Amino acid sequence: MSTAILTGQPVPGSSIETDLRSLGFDVRIADDAADVGPLLARVPGEQRVAVVDARFVGHPHALRLGLTDPRFPLAAVPGAVTAQPAARSVLTGAVDREYATSGGTAPAVDALGGSPADAPADHFVDRVVTALEAQGADVRHPELGSLVATVPDDPQTRNEARQAVAAVDDEAVRLKSAVKARDGFFTTFCISPYSRYIARWCARRGLTPNQVTTASLLTALIAAGSAATGTRAGFVAAGVLLIASFVLDCTDGQLARYSLQYSTLGAWLDATFDRAKEYAYYAGLALGAARGGDDVWALALGAMVLQTCRHVVDFSFNEANHDAEANTSPTAALSDRLDSVGWTVWLRRMIVLPIGERWAMIAVLTALTTPRITFYALLIGCAFAATYTTAGRVLRSVTRKARRTDRAAQALADLADSGPLVELVLRKARGTNPGPAVLTAAAGAVLVVGPALLWGAAWQTVLGAIAYVLMSAVAVQRPLKGALDWLVPPLFRAAEYGTVLVLAAKADVNGVLPAAFGLVAAVAYHHYDTVYRIRGDAGAPPAWLVRAIGGHEGRTLLVTVLALALTASQFGVALTVLAVAVALVVLFESIRFWVSAHQGGAPAVHDEGEPA
Repeated sequence: MSTAILTGQPVPGSSIETDLRSLGFDVRIADDAADVGPLLARVPGEQRVAVVDARFVGHPHALRLGLTDPRFPLAAVPGAVTAQPAARSVLTGAVDREYATSGGTAPAVDALGGSPADAPADHFVDRVVTALEAQGADVRHPELGSLVATVPDDPQTRNEARQAVAAVDDEAVRLKSAVKARDGFFTTFCISPYSRYIARWCARRGLTPNQVTTASLLTALIAAGSAATGTRAGFVAAGVLLIASFVLDCTDGQLARYSLQYSTLGAWLDATFDRAKEYAYYAGLALGAARGGDDVWALALGAMVLQTCRHVVDFSFNEANHDAEANTSPTAALSDRLDSVGWTVWLRRMIVLPIGERWAMIAVLTALTTPRITFYALLIGCAFAATYTTAGRVLRSVTRKARRTDRAAQALADLADSGPLVELVLRKARGTNPGPAVLTAAAGAVLVVGPALLWGAAWQTVLGAIAYVLMSAVAVQRPLKGALDWLVPPLFRAAEYGTVLVLAAKADVNGVLPAAFGLVAAVAYHHYDTVYRIRGDAGAPPAWLVRAIGGHEGRTLLVTVLALALTASQFGVALTVLAVAVALVVLFESIRFWVSAHQGGAPAVHDEGEPA
């Protein structure tokens, strides 16, 4: 239960008490400003508190946005301010100071509901918010759009405010704001028009976003199982279920925005389950194809490698420029101008093949064609999208004038996932003068993937992997603050995943490619988990975890040695054991971390919907 304190008796006809109780607040009334501080002190420390002007007029959803969002310790709308437990003392201090500054007076509403009875119109709550911001507190002010939130000073303005409230449909605005402001064409026009109503249906029945996220995962796993049957009916069912899973995937976020049920655990589940669903479906398609006598495991693994590397490019670029100073670029300016032309916005969103378009394409092709054709189309589409986005970001990077910060460099270093072998080389190679990090990383990737392509499991490939270790260390010797240094983590991912893919494909023995698929999936999970921790301001995974699973360079070298030392069949078994070991370690630590962060009250993280 949360507690709301009204600064006086509500005016006749006001619904403020009812609105606050409908939002889960226990309402207490302060006779005057002197009572606000003591009432705050009597609220249990683990509760959220709010101070609301008794004269407030506005939509219930405006109050919901301002007073119930779990992501922000302090938040306010005109006439109302709230604090979570971590910020209680800051709010209490501001209330006490403002009461003292006002000379012991505050707005007490007269019997007619007009101006304060014993003081000039004095917006006490708003002055508290001003005082909070003056002392450096970060107070969240949600975008209300067409919603009304105001504190009228006289009966006439009160009547005008009430008419403004009646003129706007609170529920329609709430439904609209449940949908993300920026989304793909397919999601915006084919899913969101009805999924928002599913979200409302779920909210009214007490379902949580995490439950919907889990339902989406289960639906996708059933779709993967249907694809694995290898029958036409199974492929059709898989396509339909994959779309159903995506509808639920949109619904969980819309439900979170509709009911403001954000959480750290929910954001992590939503992100990781998306990857688990897509890659499990790839495996289901490969299994189904195998039942029909067509081995497409190399294509499935290639699709996963390409998709993961695409995401790493996105993450690295965004983190490198998250807090860049003097961030200007002619290319970015051109992009902004193109966004002013309506049709180009949708075209540019579609050609990057976002999750909605990608899953729709996979679902339709699964139902109508074969897994091989599906993977060919997916690889071609993702390759084009990756080329388009990466080229654009390279142009932005080389044309912008930006000075990257230590935080950005640290994020890139964490995304690099360097292990104990790189640490060892760095201790021995201090004082050297490395060249550009991106060129060094690219050279290292070529030195390991090239021999794997030419000779497969051979001593030349092992030597290439040793050279890759050395070049990887040189690439990260200095802080990654160069214009193109955000490409270093994606190059490391491409080198590691590509080496596993090539060596497994060249083994040409049943079972090796599926084992390689499992290994890359486990390692990719670790890399995604690193991203989500950085995004949540939780830092990188602990150093012991990175060392325990070898770092990208250690795993790459180990795989080349195993391929050389073992027979093809033994190599498949070794990859399976390695995949299980990596998966167990990273899953245990990841689940432990996110559950403890959730239980410890870590700030909730979630994307924003469209401003109301």
